[in-house]
Amino acid sequence: MNDTRGSQGSAGLAIEHAPVTVAVDSVRLEGDLGIPTAAKGAVLFAHGSGSSRHSPRNRYVADVLNEGGLATLLIDLLTEDDQQGDLHTAHLRFNIPFLSRRLEVITEWLANHPAMHDLKICHFGASTGAAAALVAAAELPNLVRAVVSRGGRPDLARAALARVEAPTLLIVGGADPMVLDLNREAMALMRCEKQLQMIPGAGHLFEEPGALQKVAALARDWFLEKLPMPAPFNPAAGRARS
Repeated sequence: MNDTRGSQGSAGLAIEHAPVTVAVDSVRLEGDLGIPTAAKGAVLFAHGSGSSRHSPRNRYVADVLNEGGLATLLIDLLTEDDQQGDLHTAHLRFNIPFLSRRLEVITEWLANHPAMHDLKICHFGASTGAAAALVAAAELPNLVRAVVSRGGRPDLARAALARVEAPTLLIVGGADPMVLDLNREAMALMRCEKQLQMIPGAGHLFEEPGALQKVAALARDWFLEKLPMPAPFNPAAGRARS
């Protein structure tokens, strides 16, 4: 990774941050990778419609996950050109097959990244990104270990829901009744381990005091519970394979 920079989490973990670029088909997607010391797993973020890796909500959640010992990759599923065109047509932000295809490639790239040391991958999806995260999880059952949806639209992944094997947590605001109903309907189609957590009084963006903190804590605990404990990394073994 180039242009790496370190930080110290509130839990005392050293966290290495670096920009990354992932080639998907004919485009290059920009992301931000954060890796804490002795990471227990890695979480790939799938942003919702109109959002990006700079979203303060997802960055806050990523910080909490880093401090919990989880690596994170926040990456834009749309290029700048994609975003400019989508501002006028909105034809990509709801194109779940298109988004999930890109997410699958990024998931495989992350799983093979040298800094991951065979860490298991999880998905964190928001809004329409949650649908893409679930479709990609269904397509990559051996790579995606768990999924969390924040205010997501899992109903948009309807055809894939029954094939999702990764334990899935759906987090919805209690003051977001339409999305809450859609999540309940989607959960009924899922056959994997699943759970719906409603945060009372929270709206779709979880902007109410304390709401996003609850989202981050629920996501962190879900991922840590579902991830296996990684074997200690042995640098000598890594050199032997190279």
